[in-house]
Amino acid sequence: MSLEDKIKATAKDAEGRLQAAAGDITGDDRMKAEGEAKQVQSHLMDAAGALKDKVQQAAASVGEAIDDLAGKGS
Repeated sequence: MSLEDKIKATAKDAEGRLQAAAGDITGDDRMKAEGEAKQVQSHLMDAAGALKDKVQQAAASVGEAIDDLAGKGS
């Protein structure tokens, strides 16, 4: 996950926490729910970034294995 993606996810989480707290304080259930939804969105952004990193690592490992096999065959 890039630093930019981490910053965006963290900012979305902070925004959601503030909005949910404001909704809780004011008794605005819709605002609170929207804030909680933003927090969930930030967690999904983190999960997607982690998955992307794992896929890139797996692809690199497969590439290295292919290179190793190609080197042994010659």
